[in-house]
Amino acid sequence: MWRKPQRRNLELLVVEDNPAEILLLEEVLAEAEVALELRVVNDGVAALEYLRRQGRYAKALRPDLIMLDLNLPGLDGRQVLREIKADPELQVIPVVILSTSQAEEDIVECYRLQANCYIVKPVSLEEFIEVIRAMETFWFKIVRLPGN
Repeated sequence: MWRKPQRRNLELLVVEDNPAEILLLEEVLAEAEVALELRVVNDGVAALEYLRRQGRYAKALRPDLIMLDLNLPGLDGRQVLREIKADPELQVIPVVILSTSQAEEDIVECYRLQANCYIVKPVSLEEFIEVIRAMETFWFKIVRLPGN
């Protein structure tokens, strides 16, 4: 059972294996207007361990939002999404897919698996920053997340 933390910081779990994208996310979100704790795992197995509070993640706080890449080593993002949405305790956590894939079958599959939104990673640095800031505004300022 997830414990209700005594804090107002929002917890964002990023599941991403590209170090450059992680660094960029950290830099953009460091300027966020909301108190935000960014947690990063690099593969699907670690993501599920984190969410299930197993092993080294036994004291992890429940994320308010998950940002999930599709193309991960080991368990891919689709498999992780399937596991999250099949778990009654985890399924209420919104999942944002952030992927380079523009394939219609990937988009349809993620929504079928109950992703909350699907964002194609922009190629240019400026557009990537703009998308992350728009996501921050929507998910952390406009939307009411469970538990907050």
